[in-house]
Amino acid sequence: MKKVAIIGGQRIPFVKSFKEYNHISNQEMLTFVLNALVSRYQLAGKRIGEVALGALLNRSTEWNFARECVLGTALDPHTPAYNLQRACGTSLDAAIQLGLRIGCGQIDTGIAGGSDTNSDIPLLFKQQLAWKLTDLRAAKTLGARLKILTSIRFKDLTPVYPSIVEPRTGLSMGQHTEKMVAEWGITREAQDALAYQSHMNAAKAYAEGFFNDLVMEFKGVKKDTIVRADTTPAKLAALKPAFDPNGSLTAGNSTLYTDGASALLLASEEYAQQQNWPVMAHLVDAESAAVDYVNGEGLLMAPTYAVARMLKRNHLKLQDFDIYEIHEAFCGQVLCTLKAWEDVAYCKKLGWDAPLGSIDRTKLNIKGGSVAIGHPFAATGTRILAQAAKILQERGSGRALVSICTAGGMGVVAILER
Repeated sequence: MKKVAIIGGQRIPFVKSFKEYNHISNQEMLTFVLNALVSRYQLAGKRIGEVALGALLNRSTEWNFARECVLGTALDPHTPAYNLQRACGTSLDAAIQLGLRIGCGQIDTGIAGGSDTNSDIPLLFKQQLAWKLTDLRAAKTLGARLKILTSIRFKDLTPVYPSIVEPRTGLSMGQHTEKMVAEWGITREAQDALAYQSHMNAAKAYAEGFFNDLVMEFKGVKKDTIVRADTTPAKLAALKPAFDPNGSLTAGNSTLYTDGASALLLASEEYAQQQNWPVMAHLVDAESAAVDYVNGEGLLMAPTYAVARMLKRNHLKLQDFDIYEIHEAFCGQVLCTLKAWEDVAYCKKLGWDAPLGSIDRTKLNIKGGSVAIGHPFAATGTRILAQAAKILQERGSGRALVSICTAGGMGVVAILER
């Protein structure tokens, strides 16, 4: 297998939905990011082996989304592209799939990425209206058309907004996480403390210039707008519960609806050397997993399984990492995961005779996590990969664990090394 090199990532600032990027499409955001990669690595007119992109909130008419994004760039139009989607793990999964193809020698280069916006959501109408309009189009006579038109009721015109709920349970991700934190005994104070640290780490990273070459200005926005350098434990403690009046999840310790896009350039080690591209880090291994959340397992606990299997395959311990990038869908979900890895009985379910153990929390999301930076669903994976790779590059060596939980009770994880 060839070594899979992470060359670099680009993204636009992540912003709170319904504000700065209002009415801007996924395609516009992601095409802008791709063009930034093209410019940075002199890819104009060049054919990339494969481009894999995704978005959760897209339209049925955007069936060719990835290819349209590529055709909007200066890349050689012979560059192929495809869509994929695994909820919040979409762009991480895109990078993993391309990494496998690079590793086995099918392609030399690949671009993975994702985009999501709540500010340009595709509204739907009830299925009954869709059926009537379909019948109307097929009707052959004026009488048949009038009959269908007069059957349309005002209630048929009520729009159906996309909803982040699990179809099998009817519960939102936040409601499921409330169940998880109750099961694992995670306190509101612990969640707020993790949220505070996430904001402080992100604010410090901005002050040090860490994001200068990762985040580029878009539509007049120069930096992530959700990061709060001025937040305090007291401000976080004053927020009301967001999903359950008696719960512990708030807008402060949960990710907010976010708009944004990100992308990552990968290559074989040999091709990177030919192009004189400095290698930030290598994508070494990855794993995905799912849990039976319908029958009681925690919705966002799948990364516990995925990490356990990946560690065993690589003969590693949980402590054998210099940094941990764990996606903060909710601070409560991160803390449940960490506590589960310390639990003897739970780790037996994961195939380990002893607990995986605890991690050094000073190594967790050291440049800020999703609660502070934001979470445009499909864009988070390549945002985290680029961030982790740059940390390893600055360190000069090391190993990173990347972990992302997703809707549907799934998780995607990876190992980076330098």
